[in-house]
Formats: sequence, C-alpha cells, structure tokens
Amino acid sequence: MEVHVSRTVPRFRRPLTFLAGAALVAPLVLLGAGPASAAEFTVTPLEFTVRAGDRSCTVDADLYRPAGVDAEHPAPAVLATNGFGGSKSDGSTDAIGKAFAARGYVGLVYSGLGFGKSGCLITLDDPAVDGKAASGLIDFLAGTRAADDGTKADYVTGDGPGDPRVGMIGGSYGGAVQLAAASADHRVDALVPLITWNDLAYALAPNATGAVRGVSSDTPGVFKWQWTNGFYLLGEAQPLLVPSLDPSRFGSLTCLHFAPRACDTIRLLNSGRYPAAEADAMLDYARSVSPASYLQGVTTPTLLVQGQADSLFNLNEATATYRALDAQGTTTKMIWQAWGHSGGSVPGELDLGQGNLETSYVGQRILAWFDRYLEHKEDTDTGPAFAYYRDWASGYGTAAAVPALSRKMYLSGDGTLAGSRAQVTRGSRQYTNWLLPTSHSESSLAGLIGLSDPAPYDTKGTYLGWTSAPLTSAVDVVGAPKATLKVVSPKTERVQNSSDAADKLVLFAKVYDVAPDGSKKLVNRLVAPVRVPDVTRSFTVELPGIVHRFDPGHRLRFVIAASDTAYFGNRGIKPVTVVSTPQDTGVLELPVVG
Repeated sequence: MEVHVSRTVPRFRRPLTFLAGAALVAPLVLLGAGPASAAEFTVTPLEFTVRAGDRSCTVDADLYRPAGVDAEHPAPAVLATNGFGGSKSDGSTDAIGKAFAARGYVGLVYSGLGFGKSGCLITLDDPAVDGKAASGLIDFLAGTRAADDGTKADYVTGDGPGDPRVGMIGGSYGGAVQLAAASADHRVDALVPLITWNDLAYALAPNATGAVRGVSSDTPGVFKWQWTNGFYLLGEAQPLLVPSLDPSRFGSLTCLHFAPRACDTIRLLNSGRYPAAEADAMLDYARSVSPASYLQGVTTPTLLVQGQADSLFNLNEATATYRALDAQGTTTKMIWQAWGHSGGSVPGELDLGQGNLETSYVGQRILAWFDRYLEHKEDTDTGPAFAYYRDWASGYGTAAAVPALSRKMYLSGDGTLAGSRAQVTRGSRQYTNWLLPTSHSESSLAGLIGLSDPAPYDTKGTYLGWTSAPLTSAVDVVGAPKATLKVVSPKTERVQNSSDAADKLVLFAKVYDVAPDGSKKLVNRLVAPVRVPDVTRSFTVELPGIVHRFDPGHRLRFVIAASDTAYFGNRGIKPVTVVSTPQDTGVLELPVVG
C-alpha cells in the first residue's frame, strides 16, 4: 500500500539520538523538504541477510527511491546508518534518506548491526564485521543481489558491472562505519563522516602525551568513565528499549549485546588496573576497530566534518584521520563545524530539519562533494582543504592546511605566562591530588540531558595555573595547543615502573580565557588527560583542538590539575612540584592565525 503524504524532513539533532523510532511498515510516497524543486519519492522497508565476519546477520533497512528513477533513468545512491543507540527510524538517520531522496539520490538507510531491528552483536564498527555488512548492502545497490523479499535495485548509476556509484554520510557511530566500509569495499565513491573517531583507545581512555602516530599513545590513557559507561549501559539495556530482539543480538549473561572483546575492554577500563599484558591487549583491540588501524585501505574521497564542541571525539581525532589520508594520497578535506556531541549548536549551521543543505556552509560543501564524486560534475568546486567555524566573524575561516604552532609562552615560577624566556622568574610551586575529584571541566552526562551541570572549577591546592598579561590585541587560536612540561613527583617515581600503568602519574591540562572582570571560560569545556610515561623526563601534551579568539584585554590561563570529574584519576596521593628557571621551564605553544 502506498500512502501519499507531504512532510518535512525531521530535524538532524546535534546530540546523540538514543531511542529508536517506530519502523515504517509499508511503502510511503513522500515529498521531501529542502530544495525548491524537491522530488517525490517512495520509502520501502526491506530486510537483508548479509555476511558479517564469520556469521550472517539480518539488516533492517529503508529504501528511498525518487520518482522517475528506473533502469533507463538511474541515479547515484547514498548509504547511511545510525549513531550509537539509534536505528534507521530515528530522526537523525531517516532525515538523511529523506534529504537526499528529495534531491534525486537513491537512498538506503539501515539500522547498524546490534541496533534497531538488525541482528548480531555490537562490534564497534569493526571493518571485518560492520564494514563487510555494509559491503553486502552495496551489492544490493549494484543490482547483483536482492533483498530477502526479492526486491532488486537495478536503477542505481553504475561505474561498471557490479559497481554502483554510491556515497556514504552519517555521524558518530554512523561516521566511522563509512571508513570501515570503504576499507573493505573500494566501490564506495564518496564519504562524509561527521563527528567520529580516529582511535577508540584515545576516545575512551585518552592520553594526550606519548603519541606514536596521530592521537595514539603507547601508554594506556585516562579512563573517560562517563561517556564510556553511558554507551555501554545503553547498549546492554536494549531489551528494555526494543522488545523481541533477534536472538543473534544476545551474547552471554555477562555480555549481553557487545562482542566479548568489547566487554572485556570496558571491564578492564573500569577496574582501574592496567597490567602490561592486559593493557596491551586492550589497546590492540580498541585500535583494531578504529580507523587509525586501517586507513591505509581507504582510497575513497573523504570530506571530514568534526565538531568543536565535542568532549567525546574532539578535533584532534579528525585531524589525525585527515593527515593520514592526505599523506597517503587519498583525496580529503576537513571542516570544523560548531556543534558536536557536547552541543554547540548555532544558527545557520547544518540542520537537515530546516532543509538547509543549500543555505548552510557545511551543507553546501556536502552537496558539492556528492556533485563531484557521485554526479561526476568535474568542474565542481569542492572548497578549501580546511575550513573552520569562527564565532567572532561571519562565515568560515579557511586555510590550505591546519595551522602550525606559531607562538610560544613560558611557564614562569611566579605563576605568569611569560612572552619570552628572559621574562621567566625562578621558582617552584606544588599541588596535591585528593582521593576524590577536585576539578570539573567537561559537560557531564547530566548536563547533556538537561539536568543541572556546574560550571568548570578547580579546587585550591589541587592545581597550578599560569596567567598571561592582558593581551594588547586579539589572538585567534585555530588548532591544538601544545605544552612541554617537566614535573617532580618522588612518590610517583618510586612506583611508576611497576607492571601496572595505573601507578603512573595522571594530570589534566587545559586553557582558560580570563576576561578583564576576572570571569573565566574554559573553551568548549575541553581538557587533555595525561598519564605521564616517566616523571623523570620532560613530556609534551597535545591539548584538544580549539577555534577561539582571545580578545584584547583578556588573558590566557594555562592550568594543570590533579583530577577531573569525568575521568578516573591517580592511584593514591601523588604530590607534584613544577620548577621554573629561565633556562629550563615549561612551554605553551599556540597555533595562532591572522
């Protein structure tokens, strides 16, 4: 049965959408919102049985077919799936199908494995499982296989026998799966991953020092317990959210819906103990399901879109992916938009609910990307290599590359950020951690769901800060600040070489903007967790990337704190002293533009 309706495209929500909506049960004819000449299209629910690793999985999907598209008049396809905890039916996922079908693309939107009504366990976008499942759907778009009910798609533009012209777009969990699919299947022609990760080890237990490649450190990081456990509980609680689950969605009594190694990793993180062998296995697994480990297999043109307000997957993750793809010759460009998992929505930014692909900067870039690589419009301008939203000027700033570090400030013994080594005074200062967190930085899960969330704070005696003189002109920072530090911690030194990485020193670095009235702002509420590999040596800290103007009269304040409410902290009390001399002191470097 076909039902004729007129409806707008549901809003593309910036925060993660957790609950699945009701699935469509019959084909619908829809008039998509957005462009002035929006096309009518039908939506047909389908099921597929696909190979995914060592098993077969049922995939629940919706097929969007624009009116007039047939074998004689084919169209390129757009493939998309949900963010973590969502499904094909949630507002942020089916909006993609509607938006692109309204613009003439065939759409196939599906519930990811382990979500909605799709089968099998949650495998964290493993390319060998989730990537292979997406490849099975690409076979359908190629016309070489049918859905379980016999439906075939022989009306997708092809680049050759069995090779459909298909792009992918989606956010977060639906972003990483694109890179997984493209590494497993080179028939994918264009990717637009939004607000996703490069290395899950960095995302869930980041270590902002000791990076051996991109954001990946060889020392286990600091457990981001709020985000990680929130997602874990969401995945495990699905019987309460989705009745009558496919039996393949159940693992064991101790790990209901995740792949066993995913549960093992989360349990180890929660234990607070990281013996060498177990820690190495944890890092190996987290990276094996992360783009950091398989980007060398991605040759598909990729437009990366990352959110500035994002304490889950920060800008450094996209930068690591961008640099790896660019270095190997894969066509790639990157946009830093305002909103991410932590909010940050501003008027005029991409919002499919408003149908503003044509009027938002990011939307225009996405349409141009698909014009170039799906429509094969060779003269399409796909925009600059790097663009970033800035709230102090109209429009986006652009550059040929991510700006380099260009200004140094020095940590003086009197608590000031000096402009040169000559201005550094000799001195030492100390802080001590407590057994409970004494600093608060990132937006908590309570804040993200609308409950009261305190402003960032640091408790006296548990942190050190260095503050610059008032700025005489604006300083625009675009990118990731870097700090070079040396600390003294005899208690840590005595235990840091044990077989358990949890005995190493933990600290948190961050940059505040201090106004003339003394009020301060932690830019996007971002912090850099650090597990110091060796306190007898200096170490560098790459802070989360930011885009921020420090206005004239304002001051920069660099802080290292002993703890943070969103993370696990030190094992035991570990006093820390920072010594400064003109010849040997900490350095803060900033990527300043314009």
